Order: sequence, then structure tokens, then C-alpha cells
Amino acid sequence: MFSTKGQLAKKTGEDGVGRYEYLKLLIKEFNTTKSYEAKKQTLANLANFAYDPVNYEYIKQLHLIDLFLAQLSENSEELIHFALAGLCNICCDPESRDHIIGLNGVSLISQYLEHLNEEIALNALTTLFYLCESQDAVLSPSAWSKITLYAVHADPRFQNLGKLFLETYTNRGQTAQNA
Repeated sequence: MFSTKGQLAKKTGEDGVGRYEYLKLLIKEFNTTKSYEAKKQTLANLANFAYDPVNYEYIKQLHLIDLFLAQLSENSEELIHFALAGLCNICCDPESRDHIIGLNGVSLISQYLEHLNEEIALNALTTLFYLCESQDAVLSPSAWSKITLYAVHADPRFQNLGKLFLETYTNRGQTAQNA
């Protein structure tokens, strides 16, 4: 559910921790904890905050997108899954989308299109779909080939998203394949 800044202020109260400070504390916890379980839970919480547009400015100020992108280089499937979920949640914001693209996010995310963990592959496919709303997002011919295969995938989640991707971006995809 989306919130307004007024609704958040009411919930927080006079002496409570504001949203910006809370996100800042979560990021600090993620960066300092030695516990893998705490790291995983904190990243999941941060990914959930990326869903609400009222948090977009805070996320930009705190460089949370950079943290999500950095997790794509980790060896933990769970951290990769939550990082992709966070990127998927935030990439509907045009400024955030441009930031992800500018930091080579399309390439980083594309590497997970064929991941054995279906949730990771679906998050990658969905995130790329939203990133491609920008003319600056250029997918490799290899990524387009994978998306084409998803359009005929046995799993309806992949099939529907693959078909929608191709219907929405076919002309750009053909251009990318011919480049």
C-alpha cells in the first residue's frame, strides 16, 4: 500500500524515527552486521521500502540503488533475489531507472535471466521490462534471445511476461539484435 508523507508523519509521531532515518539505520545494519540472517532480513526490508514512491527520494539520497546493484555480484542467491526485488520495485521511478542504467545495471541484471532459481529469473525479467521503458536501456542480442525463449516457456509466468516484453519492445529488440 502506498503512503503519503502526511500519513507517515501521523504514524511516526513527534518522537519517532522518521522514514529517512529508519532507512539509514537499516542500511547501516546491513553494512555492519556479521550475521548472514540479519543481512538477508535487512536487505529484504530495504527491497520492500523501494516499493513505495514516498521513499524514492530517501532511497536516492542514501544511495540504496548502489547497494542493490553491488549485491548482484555476491554469491548468495538470497541476497541476489532481494537485491533484484529492490531494483524491480524502484525502477518504475524514471530517475532511479536512469541511475540503474547508468551504472551498467542492464548488463548486471541480464546475467540472471537464465538463473536456476525461478524467482531470481522472474525478477530479472520483470526488472528489465521496466528498465526498457527508457530508450537508454539496450539489451544484448543474447538477452533478447533469452526473452524470446520465455515467450514460449512452459511456465505461464515466464510465457506471459516474455510475450508482453516482445509485444512492447519488439522493434527495439530487433534493432539490438541486428547491431
